[in-house]
Amino acid sequence: MSSIRTTTSTPNPRPPSAQQPNPSSPPNSPPPPPPPFSPSAPLSLPPYRSPSFSPLITAELARISSKTPLTGIDLSRYEAADSDQPPSTSTSTSQELQSALSRAYAASTYLGGRRAHLRLLDDYGRNAWLVGNWQLEAELQALERELAAAKRDVDLVNIQRRRVQDDVAGELKGLEDTWRRGVGRVLETEVATENLRQQVLERQRGRG
Repeated sequence: MSSIRTTTSTPNPRPPSAQQPNPSSPPNSPPPPPPPFSPSAPLSLPPYRSPSFSPLITAELARISSKTPLTGIDLSRYEAADSDQPPSTSTSTSQELQSALSRAYAASTYLGGRRAHLRLLDDYGRNAWLVGNWQLEAELQALERELAAAKRDVDLVNIQRRRVQDDVAGELKGLEDTWRRGVGRVLETEVATENLRQQVLERQRGRG
């Protein structure tokens, strides 16, 4: 009678990933299933990073949050100063006077530039417009000449092609007739070969 040896299994202190493979298991055995998901132990997320914006982005976000309309370029600096209400030197500070002087200088420079541009446009604008139109017309005429030359070349090529085709029309007709006769002879040969094969088969059946 064979003796039966019993062994007591001791718990392995190492995690399942560190256990040694069992040599008695087949080599192609499927891996063990993953542990079940436990909603009480959620996955750990990385710490939240507070965003850092530049001062311009911060100011724009503050404007959007306060629903302040977006203001474009301040055009008041380019307008002429109101000469009827000059700043009072007794109540104005030096900074206000400097700001008013800067605005007046910017407006004067801008208006002076506009006057110069309008004067140049009045003196030379008509001639510049006519010269521009003349240049565009010259370019259009050059493009039309190139298009006419390209069409003429295409017509010449078509005429040469037609002439060559007319010169070799007889040869092409003969080659086509020869090809047709050759194809007909091939078909006749195949039909005769099939008839001969059927006759051979019938004679073989008659002898058998």
